[in-house]
Amino acid sequence: MTKPVLGTVAVLIAAAAAILYFTADSDPETSAVTARQSEAAGPQAALPPETADRAERPTEVIAAADAADDFDPEIPRHGSSLFGELKYGPDFRHFDYVNPDAPKGGEVRYGAFGSFDSLNGFIVKGQAAAGISLIYDTLMTSSLDEPASEYGLVAESVRHPKDYSSVTYTLRPQARWHDGEKITPDDVIWTFETLKKNHPFYNAYYANVVKAEKTAEHEVTFTFNQTGNRELPMIVGQLPVLPEHYWTGETAKGEQRVFSETTLEPPLGSGPYRIADVSPGRSVTYERVADYWAKDLPVNVGTNNFGKVRFEYYRDTTVALQALKGDRVDFRMENSAKDWATEYDVASVRKGNLIKAEIPDKNAAGMQSFAFNIRRGKFQDPRVREAFNWAFDFEWLNKNLFYGQYQRTDSYFANSELASSGLPEGRELTILKEHEESLPPEIFTEPYDVPKTDGSGNNRANLRQAIRLLEEAGWTVKDGKLTNSEGEVMTVEFLIGQPTFERVVAPYIQSLKKLGIEATIRPVDTAQYQNRVDNRDFDIIVQTFPQSLSPGNEQRDFWGCDAAEAPGSRNVIGICDPVVEKLIDRVIYAASREELVAATRALDRVLLAGHYVVPQWHLSYHRLAYWSRLRHPENMPPYSTGFPTIWWMDKDAPAPAPKPDEAE
Repeated sequence: MTKPVLGTVAVLIAAAAAILYFTADSDPETSAVTARQSEAAGPQAALPPETADRAERPTEVIAAADAADDFDPEIPRHGSSLFGELKYGPDFRHFDYVNPDAPKGGEVRYGAFGSFDSLNGFIVKGQAAAGISLIYDTLMTSSLDEPASEYGLVAESVRHPKDYSSVTYTLRPQARWHDGEKITPDDVIWTFETLKKNHPFYNAYYANVVKAEKTAEHEVTFTFNQTGNRELPMIVGQLPVLPEHYWTGETAKGEQRVFSETTLEPPLGSGPYRIADVSPGRSVTYERVADYWAKDLPVNVGTNNFGKVRFEYYRDTTVALQALKGDRVDFRMENSAKDWATEYDVASVRKGNLIKAEIPDKNAAGMQSFAFNIRRGKFQDPRVREAFNWAFDFEWLNKNLFYGQYQRTDSYFANSELASSGLPEGRELTILKEHEESLPPEIFTEPYDVPKTDGSGNNRANLRQAIRLLEEAGWTVKDGKLTNSEGEVMTVEFLIGQPTFERVVAPYIQSLKKLGIEATIRPVDTAQYQNRVDNRDFDIIVQTFPQSLSPGNEQRDFWGCDAAEAPGSRNVIGICDPVVEKLIDRVIYAASREELVAATRALDRVLLAGHYVVPQWHLSYHRLAYWSRLRHPENMPPYSTGFPTIWWMDKDAPAPAPKPDEAE
């Protein structure tokens, strides 16, 4: 159950996971930091004790209790859980991890990377501004200390029949847009139909939701085309609600708004923030809505504390880091191991004014990888793709570039119980046996393991294995070039959206050249990169596949046949495998946690056997750097840093120095 995205910046809808609004603007070295995603622990660089602040968190994943025997889903409830009972009862006052007395006010500044040309984050076209989902509310909102639970936001209650054939939400009568108009069932219905029409992700995510209709004055019912899909009520709850009267109306110039087009007109929202200032491509500022209709709801107590949230855009990651150290931005999610180890030995850190924090993360790490475009003939043989994996020397990179901080990823669901390991057994084996004739025999006889080296840079043994695989696939070295039987030379282009990743790709290319592969790097700007990826105009890209602890319908958008054909979908690889399709259904229709884990491990094992990616690395904690004027709760949630949603500004701390042009 991966959260929906807003446009091409992959910003999450749920305000509770607001840290992840900013992920697409991060250094790609660890682009795998997302809302439902962690980075797994490796040896960490030596840090002075006074600068390595580790926030305390629960050490175990909070497992949902078994559902009560008398639980009746047809009775309206204040929230829903994918498996088991909710942690918070109907009379809860606030989430346990927030500071209910957090002061309001102050401006927090965040450094975003690249540029933007649109304030419409729900379409494929354009590059949406970071943080745009701050202005919207969803039907339900997630808690950050439960793996798969939601509580009412725009909706005050939810119910569904026992066969999961539909779900009904009762809207709060007090729900309002920023212009004072009521949020109505018509808004919800229009949003659902419009998002499915305008973005392939929503079309895939809500593929089994076939109808939305008004069934009472404040009530919307969504009908499904299947029964038994436990996740459908949950993912419908993640639906952002958009104002129909705004989008179907006219601009101040009297022009009809067109939802499918980019726009820099600040759109109407209903959330805790509204757009206060826009400098196209340079910055966007959101201001807290003082009379926000939902500010006193239990799900919002202690949240949305900053008076303003400002995103400053930088085209260079080095400049962005200097902006943090120069007190031009307040918070940074550090995605560079080198920078974390070497760039923070400065006076402000030593004095405790600029804080380094490593906050543990209990989410599934997902898969960060070099992803192949298997629509191209040269990558259709899995032996060719596996050969690329043997040529990748992670241990050398980790030692020489990453200061030993990372762990090699060997699962699409790393850092969780969902990851496959060893040989299949129990329920997982039973599921795989159903497809034995269509699967590689080694799935049942050989545990999947990523190739390893000694880190010396001498990976001859691995390269010899790569050559054997390439020869089996019909590729041989002629005159120093890898050539197939038709005389075609293996040429590969790594499409890179951010130049900082070139230092990772460059040594990899040297290994590939030893195999006779002509490999090059093509760095492009963020807009061109997104356009080429959406239209599948690439050989290999760095791609992250974020995962939650409760995977489900989003797997169709990652690996499904329909998504493989849809421009802009997240199936960038182009996977279309009947076995994968059936395993996705097993995941979606799992009737218990045990069945979900077994089905997910089976899916993981089949994807790994396909060698669709060259796995990269992950961490099990977030690397945060922030100025001491920012505060966070002592009891941090296990599944998110919660920034900026549950953080606040210390009113007694000194304000940042003004910019030179602001001194007067």
